[in-house]
Amino acid sequence: MNARTEPAEPGTSAIARPPLVRELLLVAGLFLVYKFGRQLATGHTTEALHNARHVWDLERTLRLPNEGSVQSVLLHSDTLVHLANTFYATVHFPATVAFLVWLYLRRPAHYVWARRVLATVTSAALVLPFVFPLAPPRMLAATGLVDTAKVYGPSVYGPPTSDHLSNQFAAMPSLHFGWALMVAIGLIVATRSRWRWLWLLHPLVTLVVIVGTANHYWLDAIVATAMLGIALALIHPPHRTATTAGRGQPELAPEKQPVLVGAGR
Repeated sequence: MNARTEPAEPGTSAIARPPLVRELLLVAGLFLVYKFGRQLATGHTTEALHNARHVWDLERTLRLPNEGSVQSVLLHSDTLVHLANTFYATVHFPATVAFLVWLYLRRPAHYVWARRVLATVTSAALVLPFVFPLAPPRMLAATGLVDTAKVYGPSVYGPPTSDHLSNQFAAMPSLHFGWALMVAIGLIVATRSRWRWLWLLHPLVTLVVIVGTANHYWLDAIVATAMLGIALALIHPPHRTATTAGRGQPELAPEKQPVLVGAGR
């Protein structure tokens, strides 16, 4: 008697999940490269401040909104600015990790795609501080901006001369924004809920936070968006099918396979 084939459970992916241990090592490696790779480009204080003045002047030439207009809104409330600093310090890594874990468990095909995109953008972003070190606007007196993390807390940075855990002269591109935008795009692509477009609030809030706390310029986010766009153009998401869409989300039916006359059941 032939064994019956049970139908696939809705919401599972036809693509097998990559080995867990390998993926943990890959993702951990990605974060370590991001964290420690940026430190290799430290020590360019003079050049980083010189580039910061050029970026600030270029934004005014392009008539981009002054970052101070965003910060002034946050400074109306000590609670609001404290929340912004807390968001900057605590949401970036956990949100990205949660995004990858959810995709791994529920959308393995999309997980592989998202992991490749994030790895590509992060690797490319690590190169830029070597050729264009950039001090954040909170370090440039000409901006008139307040270092909100230093004044109101919490802060993830120490004095640049003694902070050996991060490269504060790697403001461009903003991976805070680039990763947040990828999280939103990934969840929009991988799901079919009518509310999925609300995920765009994550990069929007992130943008307000990184600019309002004077950790990044508008151009940092623009460059991150451009780099992400290139990566997405080169690394395409999986084709959506009933098995990659999730429970209760009908998609395009797979092409019918020809039936072989006399084939066994």
